[in-house]
Amino acid sequence: MPRIKQRTPQLRARVLAAAVDVLSDSGVSGFTTRRVAEQAHTSVPAVYELFTDKAGLIRAVYFEGFRRLGRALAAVPETAEPIADLQRLVAVFRRFCLNYPALARVMFSRPFQDFEPGPEELAAAPTVREIFVRKISRCVDADELSGDATDIAHVLLALAQGLAVQEGGRWLGHSAASVDRRWETGVRALLRGFAGPRLAPDTPLGLPRDAAAGPPDPT
Repeated sequence: MPRIKQRTPQLRARVLAAAVDVLSDSGVSGFTTRRVAEQAHTSVPAVYELFTDKAGLIRAVYFEGFRRLGRALAAVPETAEPIADLQRLVAVFRRFCLNYPALARVMFSRPFQDFEPGPEELAAAPTVREIFVRKISRCVDADELSGDATDIAHVLLALAQGLAVQEGGRWLGHSAASVDRRWETGVRALLRGFAGPRLAPDTPLGLPRDAAAGPPDPT
């Protein structure tokens, strides 16, 4: 009698959610197919039937990371203040990277030796950039930023990724106030570097932040 196939959408979603949880709890070094199977209450063969191998599972996690980030970014409301909308986008990106540091590593740093994204995987990444490009294009159209929107998006994302890595590694400061201040300093400097004619050099940007700002500290 042939073996009953276990490849169901429900099991796939459960295994994928478990994989993200294992990655978040155990990090890259502790990520194994067996742990994912245990977390999903299924078997290792079932995971392989769904994703072929560990590399296939990692590819699915890669996609899932960008789906989650894309949904969070797309949920940022659009207001009559394009620069403020863009700053809120950066704040959401920051929270995502801090809430899912290991997942962000898979998405942006490719830490697994047996995983090299192909054309299909790489096609998922621009979705995040496209959301940033749209927000930045509104700023350019409003003369609040000047330059190519795609170029600005690449540079802004690179800055945000770097700051998120520094914050996650506790290298950006020892207090919420100092960390927030350095995010504010970096994003403000970048946006002012691309400032259009309607954004004066001394215009306060007020990057949204999660922690209450305090007075500058020496850390």
